[in-house]
Amino acid sequence: MTMRLSRLYGMDIYSDAGKYLGRVIDLILDLEKGEVVRMTMQPLTTVSREEARKILREASVLYKNVKSVEDVVVVTKGTAAEKLMELPEEEVRGYGR
Repeated sequence: MTMRLSRLYGMDIYSDAGKYLGRVIDLILDLEKGEVVRMTMQPLTTVSREEARKILREASVLYKNVKSVEDVVVVTKGTAAEKLMELPEEEVRGYGR
């Protein structure tokens, strides 16, 4: 499936159990693979490295957990467990002051 990235911005994100999680604010891309890695529900601009790490840990969804993108984004329930995982440094590099 292909779609324009601009279509994702502002979309509501729901768990597959129907719980509202937030709205897509930022997308993180793997430029080498050409794919979306994460969707954040808070902006990553003008935040410190530690704040960026917190946003990535607590207010983002791994794109591999996306089940469906139609009128809303639906993610699998495994998303909450992702908050407990340690973030790789490459996901935080480039963010923050």
